[in-house]
Amino acid sequence: MAFTRATGKHRRPGRMQRTTVRAAGVAALATTGVVGTLAAPALAAEPAAEQTGLTPVITIGDSVAEQIDAQAAAQQQAAVEAEARQQAEEAARERAAEAAKEARAAKERAAREAERKRLNTFVSPISGSYVSTGYKAGGAVWSSGSHTGVDFHASSGTAVRSVGTGTVVEAGWGGAYGNQIVIKMHDGTYTQYGHLSSIGVSVGQSVTPGQQIGLSGATGNVTGAHLHFEARTSMEYGSDLDPVAYLRAHGVNV
Repeated sequence: MAFTRATGKHRRPGRMQRTTVRAAGVAALATTGVVGTLAAPALAAEPAAEQTGLTPVITIGDSVAEQIDAQAAAQQQAAVEAEARQQAEEAARERAAEAAKEARAAKERAAREAERKRLNTFVSPISGSYVSTGYKAGGAVWSSGSHTGVDFHASSGTAVRSVGTGTVVEAGWGGAYGNQIVIKMHDGTYTQYGHLSSIGVSVGQSVTPGQQIGLSGATGNVTGAHLHFEARTSMEYGSDLDPVAYLRAHGVNV
Protein backbone atom coordinates (compact mmCIF):
# COMPACT_ATOMS: atom_id res chain seq x y z
CA MET A 1 0.00 0.00 0.00
CA ALA A 2 1.43 3.41 -0.93
CA PHE A 3 1.60 6.39 1.55
CA THR A 4 1.38 9.93 0.38
CA ARG A 5 3.20 12.77 2.14
CA ALA A 6 1.05 15.46 3.74
CA THR A 7 1.03 18.70 1.87
CA GLY A 8 -0.61 22.14 1.96
CA LYS A 9 -2.13 23.58 5.13
CA HIS A 10 -2.15 20.18 6.88
CA ARG A 11 1.56 19.83 6.67
CA ARG A 12 3.41 20.24 10.00
CA PRO A 13 5.98 23.06 10.01
CA GLY A 14 9.49 21.83 9.61
CA ARG A 15 11.99 21.93 12.46
CA MET A 16 13.98 24.64 10.76
CA GLN A 17 10.92 26.93 10.53
CA ARG A 18 9.97 26.46 14.20
CA THR A 19 13.44 27.03 15.55
CA THR A 20 14.06 30.02 13.31
CA VAL A 21 11.20 31.94 15.02
CA ARG A 22 12.54 31.14 18.48
CA ALA A 23 16.06 31.98 17.47
CA ALA A 24 14.91 35.42 16.43
CA GLY A 25 13.50 35.87 19.94
CA VAL A 26 16.76 34.69 21.45
CA ALA A 27 18.70 37.17 19.37
CA ALA A 28 16.46 40.00 20.56
CA LEU A 29 16.69 38.97 24.22
CA ALA A 30 20.43 38.49 24.07
CA THR A 31 20.89 42.25 23.71
CA THR A 32 19.17 42.85 27.10
CA GLY A 33 21.12 40.14 28.94
CA VAL A 34 18.09 37.89 29.40
CA VAL A 35 19.76 34.90 27.81
CA GLY A 36 23.03 35.46 29.66
CA THR A 37 22.38 33.34 32.76
CA LEU A 38 19.45 31.26 31.66
CA ALA A 39 19.76 30.34 28.02
CA ALA A 40 23.49 29.60 27.84
CA PRO A 41 23.47 26.47 30.07
CA ALA A 42 20.27 25.24 28.53
CA LEU A 43 21.47 25.79 25.01
CA ALA A 44 24.57 23.79 25.74
CA ALA A 45 22.40 20.69 25.89
CA GLU A 46 20.58 21.52 22.69
CA PRO A 47 21.73 20.60 19.18
CA ALA A 48 24.25 22.82 17.50
CA ALA A 49 23.27 25.48 15.01
CA GLU A 50 21.56 24.18 11.90
CA GLN A 51 22.89 24.99 8.52
CA THR A 52 19.93 26.11 6.40
CA GLY A 53 21.96 27.17 3.47
CA LEU A 54 21.05 30.79 4.20
CA THR A 55 21.66 31.89 7.81
CA PRO A 56 22.70 29.65 10.72
CA VAL A 57 20.00 29.43 13.39
CA ILE A 58 19.98 28.01 16.91
CA THR A 59 17.53 25.28 17.82
CA ILE A 60 16.30 25.31 21.43
CA GLY A 61 13.84 23.23 23.37
CA ASP A 62 10.35 24.32 24.37
CA SER A 63 11.23 24.51 28.10
CA VAL A 64 14.09 26.94 27.51
CA ALA A 65 11.94 29.10 25.24
CA GLU A 66 9.26 29.29 27.91
CA GLN A 67 11.82 30.33 30.52
CA ILE A 68 13.15 33.01 28.20
CA ASP A 69 9.63 34.28 27.57
CA ALA A 70 8.96 34.40 31.33
CA GLN A 71 12.18 36.24 32.01
CA ALA A 72 11.48 38.74 29.25
CA ALA A 73 7.99 39.33 30.65
CA ALA A 74 9.46 39.83 34.14
CA GLN A 75 11.97 42.28 32.78
CA GLN A 76 9.26 44.20 30.99
CA GLN A 77 7.13 44.25 34.17
CA ALA A 78 10.12 45.53 36.14
CA ALA A 79 10.54 48.35 33.62
CA VAL A 80 6.87 49.25 33.94
CA GLU A 81 7.09 49.27 37.73
CA ALA A 82 10.25 51.41 37.64
CA GLU A 83 8.51 53.96 35.44
CA ALA A 84 5.51 53.95 37.77
CA ARG A 85 7.78 54.57 40.76
CA GLN A 86 9.48 57.43 38.97
CA GLN A 87 6.12 59.00 38.13
CA ALA A 88 4.95 58.58 41.74
CA GLU A 89 8.14 60.19 43.06
CA GLU A 90 7.76 63.10 40.66
CA ALA A 91 4.13 63.56 41.71
CA ALA A 92 5.19 63.48 45.38
CA ARG A 93 7.84 66.14 44.73
CA GLU A 94 5.27 68.33 42.98
CA ARG A 95 2.82 67.92 45.87
CA ALA A 96 5.54 68.76 48.38
CA ALA A 97 6.52 71.87 46.40
CA GLU A 98 2.89 72.97 46.19
CA ALA A 99 2.40 72.39 49.92
CA ALA A 100 5.53 74.41 50.69
CA LYS A 101 4.28 77.21 48.43
CA GLU A 102 0.92 77.24 50.19
CA ALA A 103 2.63 77.23 53.60
CA ARG A 104 4.76 80.23 52.61
CA ALA A 105 1.69 82.07 51.35
CA ALA A 106 -0.19 81.32 54.58
CA LYS A 107 2.78 82.54 56.64
CA GLU A 108 2.95 85.74 54.62
CA ARG A 109 -0.79 86.32 55.03
CA ALA A 110 -0.48 85.77 58.79
CA ALA A 111 2.44 88.22 58.97
CA ARG A 112 0.48 90.85 57.03
CA GLU A 113 -2.54 90.36 59.27
CA ALA A 114 -0.39 90.62 62.40
CA GLU A 115 1.18 93.82 61.09
CA ARG A 116 -2.22 95.25 60.20
CA LYS A 117 -3.51 94.40 63.66
CA ARG A 118 -0.43 95.91 65.31
CA LEU A 119 -0.78 99.15 63.35
CA ASN A 120 -4.49 99.44 64.11
CA THR A 121 -4.27 98.62 67.82
CA PHE A 122 -4.84 101.57 70.18
CA VAL A 123 -4.90 101.75 73.98
CA SER A 124 -5.63 104.34 76.64
CA PRO A 125 -2.62 106.50 77.58
CA ILE A 126 -3.19 105.75 81.28
CA SER A 127 -4.26 102.20 82.09
CA GLY A 128 -7.44 102.04 84.19
CA SER A 129 -7.83 105.82 84.36
CA TYR A 130 -10.66 108.18 83.37
CA VAL A 131 -11.10 111.64 81.89
CA SER A 132 -11.14 114.22 84.68
CA THR A 133 -11.39 117.33 82.45
CA GLY A 134 -13.11 117.14 79.09
CA TYR A 135 -12.32 118.50 75.65
CA LYS A 136 -13.20 122.18 75.02
CA ALA A 137 -13.85 122.84 78.68
CA GLY A 138 -13.75 126.63 79.25
CA GLY A 139 -11.67 128.59 81.71
CA ALA A 140 -9.04 131.28 82.15
CA VAL A 141 -6.38 128.66 82.84
CA TRP A 142 -6.11 127.93 79.11
CA SER A 143 -4.58 130.56 76.84
CA SER A 144 -6.96 129.70 74.01
CA GLY A 145 -9.95 130.07 76.28
CA SER A 146 -10.80 126.36 76.15
CA HIS A 147 -9.21 123.00 76.76
CA THR A 148 -7.49 121.68 73.59
CA GLY A 149 -7.21 118.16 74.95
CA VAL A 150 -8.41 116.03 77.85
CA ASP A 151 -6.93 115.36 81.26
CA PHE A 152 -6.57 111.79 82.50
CA HIS A 153 -6.59 111.33 86.23
CA ALA A 154 -3.16 110.15 87.38
CA SER A 155 -0.97 110.68 90.42
CA SER A 156 2.62 111.73 89.85
CA GLY A 157 4.83 108.90 88.65
CA THR A 158 2.07 106.88 86.89
CA ALA A 159 3.18 105.11 83.73
CA VAL A 160 2.18 106.93 80.53
CA ARG A 161 1.78 104.79 77.42
CA SER A 162 1.83 105.46 73.70
CA VAL A 163 -1.72 105.03 72.47
CA GLY A 164 -0.59 103.41 69.23
CA THR A 165 2.20 102.77 66.74
CA GLY A 166 4.25 105.80 65.73
CA THR A 167 7.49 107.79 65.83
CA VAL A 168 8.51 110.32 68.45
CA VAL A 169 8.85 113.79 66.89
CA GLU A 170 9.16 115.87 70.09
CA ALA A 171 10.48 114.96 73.52
CA GLY A 172 11.35 117.76 75.97
CA TRP A 173 10.15 120.96 77.50
CA GLY A 174 6.96 122.36 75.97
CA GLY A 175 6.29 125.60 77.85
CA ALA A 176 2.82 125.52 79.42
CA TYR A 177 2.70 121.78 78.69
CA GLY A 178 5.77 121.21 80.83
CA ASN A 179 7.70 118.07 79.88
CA GLN A 180 5.93 116.72 76.83
CA ILE A 181 6.11 114.06 74.15
CA VAL A 182 4.59 114.33 70.66
CA ILE A 183 4.23 111.20 68.52
CA LYS A 184 3.41 111.01 64.82
CA MET A 185 1.06 108.04 64.49
CA HIS A 186 1.18 105.54 61.63
CA ASP A 187 -1.95 107.09 60.06
CA GLY A 188 -0.41 110.59 59.93
CA THR A 189 -2.17 112.04 62.98
CA TYR A 190 -0.32 113.24 66.09
CA THR A 191 -0.75 112.59 69.81
CA GLN A 192 0.61 114.74 72.65
CA TYR A 193 1.36 113.81 76.26
CA GLY A 194 1.93 116.77 78.63
CA HIS A 195 2.92 117.69 82.21
CA LEU A 196 5.21 114.66 82.52
CA SER A 197 7.53 114.21 85.47
CA SER A 198 9.84 112.03 83.38
CA ILE A 199 10.45 111.39 79.66
CA GLY A 200 11.51 107.88 78.63
CA VAL A 201 11.87 108.20 74.82
CA SER A 202 13.83 110.31 72.36
CA VAL A 203 13.11 111.97 69.02
CA GLY A 204 13.18 109.52 66.13
CA GLN A 205 12.35 106.52 68.28
CA SER A 206 9.62 104.15 67.14
CA VAL A 207 6.99 103.20 69.69
CA THR A 208 4.29 100.54 69.85
CA PRO A 209 0.80 100.45 71.39
CA GLY A 210 1.00 100.33 75.18
CA GLN A 211 4.73 101.04 75.33
CA GLN A 212 5.69 103.16 78.33
CA ILE A 213 7.05 106.51 77.17
CA GLY A 214 7.22 108.46 80.43
CA LEU A 215 5.71 109.18 83.84
CA SER A 216 2.86 111.53 84.68
CA GLY A 217 3.54 114.62 86.76
CA ALA A 218 2.71 118.28 87.35
CA THR A 219 5.24 120.19 85.23
CA GLY A 220 4.21 123.31 83.29
CA ASN A 221 0.97 125.22 83.78
CA VAL A 222 -1.00 122.92 86.11
CA THR A 223 -2.81 122.93 89.45
CA GLY A 224 -2.03 119.28 90.21
CA ALA A 225 -0.64 116.04 88.80
CA HIS A 226 -2.43 114.53 85.80
CA LEU A 227 -1.80 113.65 82.14
CA HIS A 228 -2.79 116.15 79.46
CA PHE A 229 -3.53 114.23 76.24
CA GLU A 230 -4.20 115.72 72.82
CA ALA A 231 -4.92 114.37 69.35
CA ARG A 232 -3.97 116.60 66.39
CA THR A 233 -3.95 116.63 62.61
CA SER A 234 -0.45 118.19 62.64
CA MET A 235 2.32 119.04 65.09
CA GLU A 236 1.06 122.60 65.40
CA TYR A 237 -0.98 123.99 68.26
CA GLY A 238 -4.59 124.64 67.20
CA SER A 239 -4.95 121.54 64.96
CA ASP A 240 -6.53 119.60 67.81
CA LEU A 241 -9.16 116.85 67.48
CA ASP A 242 -11.59 115.57 70.09
CA PRO A 243 -9.29 113.10 71.93
CA VAL A 244 -12.11 110.93 73.28
CA ALA A 245 -13.72 110.60 69.82
CA TYR A 246 -10.27 109.92 68.39
CA LEU A 247 -9.56 107.08 70.83
CA ARG A 248 -13.05 105.60 70.47
CA ALA A 249 -12.72 105.61 66.69
CA HIS A 250 -9.66 103.41 67.19
CA GLY A 251 -11.46 100.96 69.45
CA VAL A 252 -10.46 102.34 72.88
CA ASN A 253 -13.16 102.27 75.53
CA VAL A 254 -12.92 105.72 77.14
